[in-house]
Amino acid sequence: ILSPSYHFSNHPDTGESESCLLKIISNTMGNTAKKEENKRIMKKSVKDLADDELKGKKVLIRCDLNVPLDGKTITDDTRIRSSIPTIEYLKSKGAITAVCSHLGRPKNGPEDKFSLGPCAERMGEILGQKVEMISDCIGDDVAKAVDAASEGDVILLENTRFYKEETKNDDDFAQKLAAPFDLYVNDAFGSAHRAHASTEGVTKILSPCVSGFLLAKELEYLDGAVTSGEKPMAAIVGGSKVSSKITVLNALVDKCDKIIIGGGMVFTFLKAKGLGVGTSLAEDDFIETAKEVLAKAEKLGKDILLPVDIVVADAFSAEANTQIVNVDNIPDGWMGLDNGPKTTEQQKEALADCKTVIMNGPMGVFEIEKFNKGTFGLVDILANITKENGAVTIIGGGDSVAACEQSGKAGDMSHISTGGGASLELLEGKTLPGVAALDDM
Repeated sequence: ILSPSYHFSNHPDTGESESCLLKIISNTMGNTAKKEENKRIMKKSVKDLADDELKGKKVLIRCDLNVPLDGKTITDDTRIRSSIPTIEYLKSKGAITAVCSHLGRPKNGPEDKFSLGPCAERMGEILGQKVEMISDCIGDDVAKAVDAASEGDVILLENTRFYKEETKNDDDFAQKLAAPFDLYVNDAFGSAHRAHASTEGVTKILSPCVSGFLLAKELEYLDGAVTSGEKPMAAIVGGSKVSSKITVLNALVDKCDKIIIGGGMVFTFLKAKGLGVGTSLAEDDFIETAKEVLAKAEKLGKDILLPVDIVVADAFSAEANTQIVNVDNIPDGWMGLDNGPKTTEQQKEALADCKTVIMNGPMGVFEIEKFNKGTFGLVDILANITKENGAVTIIGGGDSVAACEQSGKAGDMSHISTGGGASLELLEGKTLPGVAALDDM
C-alpha cells in the first residue's frame, strides 16, 4: 500500500499542494478543548467589495497556476479552470486584472521550462479573450502594461519564483510586485500555507486584501467541516508513512468519530499490534507512535479502522503474483499493496451513517490496475453516501483527487480540494499565512 509520491500527474511541485489541506484541518482540530481553536476562519472575499471598489481598479490576483506540463503542453488544466470564476467576476465589475503565480521550483532565475506562457494561452481560450503575457512580474514592463490596459482586460505576469526573493518574502520585492496595483485578491489556496511575497508580503502594502471564490470555498468546506461539521464525522487517512501524517492523525482522533487508516502506514500500525507484515513498508521508529494513537483513540472512545484483509504481491510490479490474505497472515517475502474486499465492505458499513467525511490519501497503489480496487471501492462508497444520504464528502490531497478523477467520481463529491499541502496543514491545525494576512470580516 505504498503509493508513488506523485499527486498530480507529472506535477512539477507536488509538495506545494499536498501540504495545504493538512495545515487547515489540524490547526482547527488540535486542542479542541480551547474555544479559540473552534472559531471559524472569517475573511472578506471579493464578493464583499462594493462595485466602486473594483471598477477601473488595478487588481493583483494570486492564483495557483502550478499546472503539470509535458514540454509546453499543459496535461491537466484543472487549476487554471478553477481560477476562472474569480477572474470572470473581476472582469464583470470593470477591474483591470493582473494574475500572478508560481510554477515549479526554478533554481537560478528564469527557466523557460517554468514559464507561465502556456497558462496565458489556455486562460485566454477559456475566457474567450486575449490574455497578455508579460515577460516579468515586476518592473517597468509590468507597470506599462497595467497602465495601458482597459477595464475588463486580463494580464498574466511571469513566474514569481524566477526571483529568489519571492520565497524569502523579501520586503523590497513585495513592494515592487505590489507597486502598480490598487488592491489584492488571493485565490491560491494551494500556496496559502507559504508566507511568500506574493501570498503574504504584498498584503502589508495593498488594501483591501480579500479572498477569491476558490479560496473562500476551500475555507467554507475544510474549516467548516472541522469546526462545525455534522456528526458522525469520519476521516480517511492514507499515505505511505506514519511520520508524515502523525500530526494530522492526532488532530483527527480528537475531532472525528471514526478514522480509517490506509496506505503504507497501515503496516506500521499492524506491527504495533504485534502482527507480521512480510516485506511491506513499515517504519520501526514509529511503532510506539502508532501504539500511542491507538491508545488515545481507545481512551476517547473513537473507532480506528485498519484493514482486515490485504492484497499482497511478491514484487512491486504490475506483473507481480498476487493473493488476498487476512492481515494476520501476510506471508514472508510478500508485500501489501492494496486493501482486500472484506476491508472495503467493512468501510462501507462504517461510513453508512456518516454525515461528514474527509479523505486524504489512497488505500493502495491505485496507479497499477491490480492494486486499485481498495481505493476505487472506497471512492465509490463516498460517491454513494453523498448522493443517497446527503453526506458532505471532502477530497483533499493529490493522490485522492487523482483517484476520484480516474474513477470518474470526482463530480459526485461535495468538494475536491485544490490544496493538498495547505489542506493537510489546515487539518493539522496550523495557521495558513496566506489566509491570516487577508482582511477580517
